[in-house]
Amino acid sequence: MTSPSEHRPSGFPAAQGMYDPANERDACGVGFICNMDGVASHDIIHQAFEILVRLTHRGAESADNRTGDGAGLLIQTPDTFCRKVAKEQGFELPPFGDYGTGLVFLPQDQKERDLIKAEFARVVEENHQVFLGWRKVAVNSDALGEIARSSEPYTEQIFIGRGEGVEGHRPFERELYIIRKSVEQFVVQHEELEDKETFYVPSLSSRTIIYKGLLKPEDFEPYYLDLLDKDVDTCLALVHQRFSTNTFPAWKLAQPFRFVCHNGEINTVRGNANWMNTRQYQFENPNFGDRMKKLFPICIPGNSDSATLDNTLELLYHTGRELPHGMMMMVPEAWQNHKTMSDEKKAFYEYHSCLMEPWDGPALMPFTDGTFVGAILDRNGLRPARYVVTSDKQVIMASETGVVDIEPSKIVKNGRLEPGRMFLINLEEGRIVEDAEIKANIGGAEPYRRWLKDHMVTLQDLPVPPVATPLKDNALIDQQQLFGYTLEELRIVLKPMIENGVEALGSMGVDIPLAVLSDRPQSVANYFKQLFAQVTNPPLDAIREEIVTSLVTNIGNEGDLFQQT
Repeated sequence: MTSPSEHRPSGFPAAQGMYDPANERDACGVGFICNMDGVASHDIIHQAFEILVRLTHRGAESADNRTGDGAGLLIQTPDTFCRKVAKEQGFELPPFGDYGTGLVFLPQDQKERDLIKAEFARVVEENHQVFLGWRKVAVNSDALGEIARSSEPYTEQIFIGRGEGVEGHRPFERELYIIRKSVEQFVVQHEELEDKETFYVPSLSSRTIIYKGLLKPEDFEPYYLDLLDKDVDTCLALVHQRFSTNTFPAWKLAQPFRFVCHNGEINTVRGNANWMNTRQYQFENPNFGDRMKKLFPICIPGNSDSATLDNTLELLYHTGRELPHGMMMMVPEAWQNHKTMSDEKKAFYEYHSCLMEPWDGPALMPFTDGTFVGAILDRNGLRPARYVVTSDKQVIMASETGVVDIEPSKIVKNGRLEPGRMFLINLEEGRIVEDAEIKANIGGAEPYRRWLKDHMVTLQDLPVPPVATPLKDNALIDQQQLFGYTLEELRIVLKPMIENGVEALGSMGVDIPLAVLSDRPQSVANYFKQLFAQVTNPPLDAIREEIVTSLVTNIGNEGDLFQQT
């Protein structure tokens, strides 16, 4: 075991012997509460903490019994509170919506801290926005466990004003995104910074703000003293209690992330991240122009599966897609074998499968951008999601029931989120948007079926190829030897396929030595293995569960991820 004092500043233990922190594996507790009418109050903060504490059993804690795997809270930006603390620091804030703010995790070393803060001011000016100021966030370090305290960041809050010529909410959010990514690049590349891993920006937005850390739920409120202030109000709150699955506990990996929090596992995350970072050099978008390279890498190395998903979702959002559209692209329903799904919706999913591979795994994902708040469930429905709607327009959703005490007489509706479905609240319209309406609007926005008919070709549609000229005996043997065929493969694998037209049955496991360990000549292809999933949790039966499984693969040049054409 690594003692608390041996932890690196990030909270990660170093790789040692056969141990690698990248192999850490989760089921978390998630939930949200909101007022559909957009009425902000401090009471929602307290109810969010009630949810968080009641999800304690979903999280984990370290050996000191005081350090949690991570807990967090996402709320709307509390304008009255922000104005008050800014004034205390000697500067005034512009109207709500014209400034962005967020907490920033900084190194404890003042020299390194000042270097990063100076870069923030420089990047803000470079991108023609207005640097307003900083303030030290009040925290109570006595609420931390020993392990959490050994990696505790120095937390400050930054304020950035909207620059001239930036019209509208989304363009300003995009500028804040570029600023954050530019500073992240600077920190990674700067040789003089020794404590790079402590630096992190939980959020930087004009709509939402995130408080999170290596905390147990009951220690969250005592640690962040801001949250005791009555002026901290909100009409929505997302909470998350973490059980570290795919990564080691760390301050920056506590959730929520900027748009999403997550209960479950993205089994395909390594492939998803590799594909995103491979195609990023083809990315072009008029919203970013030649500043696109400032966003790379899109998927930050060493992040958890949830953080990697959030990295991709925020890119889709800032390049023009609405949040529900992005979630449908990344976490599609089971559509290929669905008998009753509308053709319009099937065409939407089929079209987007050519642009992006699904982020598959057992997962419940609440999400918000401050306007929409909702949740989506994976196609198998392997994580629970329960919701309650009350007569006073409150909506509570969580990974289990009973997270908030509600008078039974106030309950208007309750239910569960079904596999592949989306639950969505539009706070500007003050209503719940049903799954069918969401997907009909998004799926019908473009003529996806016509585009597929005009531009996609299936193998069945290809012309019959000419019959190959049979090879002479010696030539055939030469070819078989050249490509590494063995007598065992010819007799056990190929012969049954040729005779019966079916795949040969073999052992339950693969007992063939790895090519790199073999003392026999090997073809180059044998040195590579397909990594589909990190885990299968639980295992899938492709026969009995054929509605949610598919072997269809698209080949050919990918289209522009950001343009629908």
